[in-house]
Amino acid sequence: MSVTEDTVLSFARGHRLQQDLVRDLWLVQAPEKAFIIEGAAPHILGLVDGERTVSSIIETLTGQFSAPREVISADVLALLSDLTEKGVLRA
Repeated sequence: MSVTEDTVLSFARGHRLQQDLVRDLWLVQAPEKAFIIEGAAPHILGLVDGERTVSSIIETLTGQFSAPREVISADVLALLSDLTEKGVLRA
């Protein structure tokens, strides 16, 4: 499935975003595994709620960060496409 700005995503069953306060890092918890996410990924994934479109996520991040929309859009689409292909996110 191709992720576009019109796509609405949510975490796949058993996957969730979690902050590890002790280690001061963000994780995606999944069945029998977890992986660390860094950089802009926690900000992006924190907006994935099964209701917002990818476009809405991009607009929110454009308002929060001083980067051109095109740059934010490319980063968001790349991350969300990758995680959708890996089964972490679903449309």
